Amino acid sequence: MQKLEQLYEGKAKKVFKTDDPERYIVSYKDDATALNGLKRGTIVGKGVVNNRMTNHMMRLLEQQGIPTHYVQELNDRETVVKKVSIIPLEVVVRNFAAGSLATRLGLEEGTKMQCPVLEFCYKNDALADPMVNEYHIMAMGFATREELDRICGYALKINEFLQSYLKGCNLDLIDFKLEFGKLSDGTIVLADEISPDTCRLWDSTTHNHMDKDLWRRDMGGAEEAYQEVLKRLMGEN
Repeated sequence: MQKLEQLYEGKAKKVFKTDDPERYIVSYKDDATALNGLKRGTIVGKGVVNNRMTNHMMRLLEQQGIPTHYVQELNDRETVVKKVSIIPLEVVVRNFAAGSLATRLGLEEGTKMQCPVLEFCYKNDALADPMVNEYHIMAMGFATREELDRICGYALKINEFLQSYLKGCNLDLIDFKLEFGKLSDGTIVLADEISPDTCRLWDSTTHNHMDKDLWRRDMGGAEEAYQEVLKRLMGEN
């Protein structure tokens, strides 16, 4: 497969066209952003970690019946994916209170929720990704009721699997963000990534942060934590 011109560059990835109109190549960067782009920097090696972890997770989720955009890992930083039209929603799944949820509800970080919480944000950097509910989503035409039900079902199933799988790696899945897209035939599939950039992961024993919060909050040790997460998932030294 031949990589052609760059189609798009986001905060963490570049997307390239290929000689197959239904396939793109995604290239993961080490660039890091937070606070809706107000904080910028680099986490050395995170592009490799995020690419390999995402592909590993998507292969496992495919086995669980979750359709994804994943096709083939080309190398440590590049992956072939199916062409999708991204639904402009961030689907946030929360198992414990952390980040904005803890702030909004006055909860101590790490408070376990009595059931998973699903939240939706409109993907729009200029508006700082505002939170929306299902009525906003349908009124704006982002998704139909049937599509939203499917997305919610996938999100909860993904959460159930990831919690169990990550627990086996001595990691607690605090919360995480998902994005979905549509194939040319309208099929909804999981897209974007599953990584320490998009998941809050805490060590199950020490409760130490093992994710982007280390960089976002200037706690230090982000590079080492990303590598440790990959090592636990892939069983590599």
